[in-house]
Amino acid sequence: MTGDDYQAGQVLLIDKPLQWTSFQAVNKLRWEIRQAFNIKKIKVGHAGTLDPLATGLLVICTGKMTKQIDSFQGQIKEYTGTIVLGSTTPSYDLETEINDTFETAHITTQLIHDTTQQFIGEIDQFPPIFSALKKDGKRLYEYARAGETVDIKSRKITIEQFEITKIDGLNIDFRAVCSKGTYIRSLANDFGKALNSGGHLSALRRTKIGDFDVKDGLSIDDFIKKLSKKD
Repeated sequence: MTGDDYQAGQVLLIDKPLQWTSFQAVNKLRWEIRQAFNIKKIKVGHAGTLDPLATGLLVICTGKMTKQIDSFQGQIKEYTGTIVLGSTTPSYDLETEINDTFETAHITTQLIHDTTQQFIGEIDQFPPIFSALKKDGKRLYEYARAGETVDIKSRKITIEQFEITKIDGLNIDFRAVCSKGTYIRSLANDFGKALNSGGHLSALRRTKIGDFDVKDGLSIDDFIKKLSKKD
C-alpha cells in the first residue's frame, strides 16, 4: 500500500503486546506510517481501549476510516482470560497488590459452572475504580491513586456468553462475549463475590470485535516489517 492508501483510510488489525497501552500502539503505528511514506500528518485512532495488562485485538483506523471508529467500538467483543479465586486486588487485576484473601474450600467445579449463569444477559455492572472513566473532570484512577473515595454508578451491560474453559485449582480460564462498556475486571471481581469468595483477573486477551478476529491481526513488529516492504 501507499501513503495515499493510508490517508484514504485503512483498518489495521493489531495484536497488542503485554504492557503496551493502546495509546502507545496508536502512536507507534502513526509514527511508522509517517516515516515510511514521508507523511507530515495522518489521523490514526483505535476502536476500543485495552488495558496495559491485556493483550489481543486492537482495531486501528487510519485516515478517513477514523470516522468509522464509533461504529466499530459499538460491536460485540470476545475475550479470554483467567480469574484467580480466593483473593482480591483494588484494581481487580494485577496492576495492584492483593488486599484481601478468602476461604475457597466450599467452591466446587459444579458451583463454578453454575455461577456463570448469574452473569449472562443484561446485568448491572460497576466499573473499577482503577479505570479511565471520568467523574467531575477527573479520571477514576486518579481518585483511586490519591486514596479518595468516589461514588461510582452502575451501568447496564450485556454478556451474551460466559463459559469456563479450564479449571486449574483456583485459576479459572474463561471465554466471554459481551457488549460495549463491559469491564472484564469487574466481571472477575463480581464472579468471586458470587462464589462467596473473592476473585481477580490475572490474564486477559481480546480475541474478537464484531467480525474482526485477532487471528487475522499482526504484531506491531510484523506490521512494521510489512510496512517497510511497502507492498
